Amino acid sequence: MASSLTKDSAGTPGSEKTFFGHPRGLATLFMTEMWERFSYYGMRALLPLYLVAPAGLGLDAGTAIAIYSVYVSTVYLLAMPGGWFGDRVWGPRKTTAIAGAIIMAGHLLLAIPSDAIFYVGLLFVAVGSGLLKSNISTMVGQLYDGPDDPRRDGGFTVFYMGINLGAFAAPLIIGTVGQNVNWHLGFALAALGMGFGLVQFLLGTRHLSPVSSEVPKPLNAAERAATLKKSMIWLLIAAVFYAIVVGTGTYTLNWVMVPLMIIGLVVPIMVLARIKRDKELTATEQTKVSGYIWFFVAAAVFWMIYDQGGSTLSIFADSSVNTSVFGWEFPVSWFQSVNPVLIMALAPVAATIWLALARKGKEPSTVVKFALGLVLVGISFFVFLLPLTAAGDGKVSPWWLVLIYFCQTVGELTLSPVGLSVTTKMAPAKYGSQMMGVWFLAVTAGDAVTGLISTYGVDLNGTGVVALEAALAVIAGGAIYMYRNKVKELMGDVH
Repeated sequence: MASSLTKDSAGTPGSEKTFFGHPRGLATLFMTEMWERFSYYGMRALLPLYLVAPAGLGLDAGTAIAIYSVYVSTVYLLAMPGGWFGDRVWGPRKTTAIAGAIIMAGHLLLAIPSDAIFYVGLLFVAVGSGLLKSNISTMVGQLYDGPDDPRRDGGFTVFYMGINLGAFAAPLIIGTVGQNVNWHLGFALAALGMGFGLVQFLLGTRHLSPVSSEVPKPLNAAERAATLKKSMIWLLIAAVFYAIVVGTGTYTLNWVMVPLMIIGLVVPIMVLARIKRDKELTATEQTKVSGYIWFFVAAAVFWMIYDQGGSTLSIFADSSVNTSVFGWEFPVSWFQSVNPVLIMALAPVAATIWLALARKGKEPSTVVKFALGLVLVGISFFVFLLPLTAAGDGKVSPWWLVLIYFCQTVGELTLSPVGLSVTTKMAPAKYGSQMMGVWFLAVTAGDAVTGLISTYGVDLNGTGVVALEAALAVIAGGAIYMYRNKVKELMGDVH
């Protein structure tokens, strides 16, 4: 499949084939990521709807949002240990292959009509996604001749398009089958998608960099024994604790969700605190870490609201949004395709605008872009207040949700790429790879807050809560803008 997208590179006849001018291995990783995202976003589009559906698990909206938030939070939390496995145990290539198999197994478990097995399937998908996320991106970078290769940024752009193609198609296909035919058949289609991705990856590994098979810093015998011992101790503690909880009849779903959400909040704080306390860092590196904390908190607030597009907004749409356009009815899950199609349409526009402003010397600073992203995601929830208020008189127009997702997508394009860039620039040399994991932990922290709020009975579809979240984002964006000179000072030579 990937070979049909390759062409001869410019040069002499018989020269090595390329993928749109990039190393041929990019085709393998592009297709693998596209199918993995197809399975992931297809399942995610169905998840909150299945949780509240009478023919599904029949849970209340608060519990469904909490489960969804815990799931997304866990995926990003596990991206750090996933990267660690790639660096210290299996190497990126083997870790990605194992991750794909775990994800496919998870979706197959979701396809089994059993409540208990369903949660095990969610765990499998979360673990597999965490293992895959960091390592497949690492292999994209390994295709190029170092960070100065002029094709490198373009390669990641092509790879990013694979993500959005999969995310766009998934709700349209998996969502339709899941909602209109059978929920579990929809989850089975997600497994099939991941299966295609895994086969594509295994067949195309010969085109990847040989470095992807190496373990950059393998554990020695003593480290391996110590890691195994610590893991077994924590596993035993968890097993004993939950055996007691179940044995005494006090077990509820919160005994799993609340600890996971607390971990999602505590781990990012601990990681940042550990980096900040490192006495080996220079004064300049310490200052940059202090500046980065501003970006981390801002990103956590942003993702707290943004990720509710797949839970709070989806559940609202299921009950209160008219899903008929010109007499044609469409599944609620289709709303989850709005964001990826807007990203594909608007990303080139955003890049053009930044370049045009840069030529005139008027491009906003990184701090101002972050502030703008926060304000836009806050505005999206102020817009959300309008259909929320009107929904009491009947179902509202689907264009309200399109407008909300439009505001959030523009905010994402303002904040997310800049966040990735500033993370690599502000990271101390000693923590280059780990700081990318810290960026993902901002998503973990934001979703953990959403889950905790929902778990304790707060109606996230209530006008008061939506207004409060919207105001929080706008105020946070305003605060960052007001203190932009202070943050720039902490950033040092990073612009």
